[in-house]
Amino acid sequence: MTTSSPAPVLVAGAGPAGLVAALTLLRNGVSVRIIDKEPHYRIGQRGPGIFPRSLELFHFLGVPEVDEVGRPVPLLRTYKPGSIELLKTFPMSPYREPTPAIPIVIGQQTLEAILRSHLEKFGVFVELGSELRSFEQNGDGVVVLVAKRQGSEEVVETIEASWLIGTDGARGVTRKQLGLTFLGETRKEVRLVTGDIRLKGKGLDTVHWHNFSSQGEKGEKSLMYRPTKEVGEDGFQFVLMGQEFDVAKLATDKEALFAAMRELTGTEIEFKELVWASEFSPNIRMVNKFGEGRVFVAGGTSASVHSPTGGQGLNSSVQDAFNLGWKIALVQKGLSPVSLLSTYTAERLPVIAEMLEITTALLNKSVEEATAETALTRGQKLYMLGVNYRYSPIVVDEFSDAGPVDAYGLVQEGVLVAGDRAPDAPKLIRSDGEATRLFDVFRPAYHTVLIFAPDTASASADRLLSALSRYESSVLRSAVVLPASAAWSSTAADLTLVDEGGYAYGGYLVKEGETRVVVVRPDGVVGAIVSGVQGLEKYFGLVFNSL
Repeated sequence: MTTSSPAPVLVAGAGPAGLVAALTLLRNGVSVRIIDKEPHYRIGQRGPGIFPRSLELFHFLGVPEVDEVGRPVPLLRTYKPGSIELLKTFPMSPYREPTPAIPIVIGQQTLEAILRSHLEKFGVFVELGSELRSFEQNGDGVVVLVAKRQGSEEVVETIEASWLIGTDGARGVTRKQLGLTFLGETRKEVRLVTGDIRLKGKGLDTVHWHNFSSQGEKGEKSLMYRPTKEVGEDGFQFVLMGQEFDVAKLATDKEALFAAMRELTGTEIEFKELVWASEFSPNIRMVNKFGEGRVFVAGGTSASVHSPTGGQGLNSSVQDAFNLGWKIALVQKGLSPVSLLSTYTAERLPVIAEMLEITTALLNKSVEEATAETALTRGQKLYMLGVNYRYSPIVVDEFSDAGPVDAYGLVQEGVLVAGDRAPDAPKLIRSDGEATRLFDVFRPAYHTVLIFAPDTASASADRLLSALSRYESSVLRSAVVLPASAAWSSTAADLTLVDEGGYAYGGYLVKEGETRVVVVRPDGVVGAIVSGVQGLEKYFGLVFNSL
């Protein structure tokens, strides 16, 4: 057994949630180690849909490659049962403004590689073949036992960490050893096989998402092909579902799988390569809380398991990690009380509970109405732009008396409440004359305090900036936002911005001539909407240690 030097944070599991947790911490100046029990990086498209709220997250984290590599969701085509005769072509997801306008698709293996490349810029590399075996925690930290393979021998390393984040999956150690409940159901009647494949079929282009279905002896059976050049020019991700299929056999016998595909597609197919395949049955479960003491769980399979319908799993996972990451960073730096970490469960548990309801309803539709357009289309709620924490114990709003709404919410024009997603605002002009946008100001390492002031001579703005000077400057950034009509001059804020396009004043519901303060958290959520110093101090009194 070997003992390593202490690490502030150990992340167990190098899927999207673990990688985002690690990157968020590194962006906050907190060192991490990240381990994964697999000896090699996972292959496969798996959860490919990235929704607008997550695209914003990757933008804040400084990961532009997701937008650059991702592709728009293809139009979906349905066919007459057992044939290649086209029935209908339609979009799965509706178009929506503002930017980012639409979801994109990018294979999970590609996303993970992109995120790893950003960790490596900090000198952090995923430690493969390293399995979390057990841990013990006390008031000062967590002592973790990690088993590693070195040739034919197993070496156990003891790692002393301040915090442990478990993204090690449903069968992992973290959730089980914490003793968190994992209540729910297993849908044994719904079984499918999914994977990546290279093929060429008559009438099967690589532009559309293809859906084939027919009535079998035991009900509806269906096959979907989503084209992806990440697998190859002739590559597809597939999902095959139906109660009459022996999915365990199809996942291991490629000839049986090919035969089932030919039957449902009803066209000539040349199968070139089965890249990988796996069987899947939906489990619908979630934990009762997201952590205990200095140990936390995050992400799909670790904190919850659910149907893949709706593509919410990966998106929810990275948002779990983002929520937790900036909070641990503040506590680790000694700037916030440990009690801040209890808000991770308070904020994310209702979101995950509602996500399970939404994805289960979509699963039921998919099973019962496989050929119906209503079972295949996805509403704007799944874009997650309405996901909110209005019910959080650390939000302050002096302007709205609107009560809590569902955790997934709905974006409503003319409504902005503390706990909501902070909207973007383009066409802002900086003091150097360059244009910028709010999404280029928000970052995961600091709170952004937007002071909407009628002019640079505003006494109330000066008082607010003076109040901010009492807090640790490395985790705060101030921006005075002026209306387009204001005369220009510099301020004591980190940024002075003129709202040339009126998008900031419009999006944040500020009337010209009014002074309003909006505090945007490191995760792009509105933490506070207040009128002055007293409200500002109330919010930061909930987040930071007492002055």
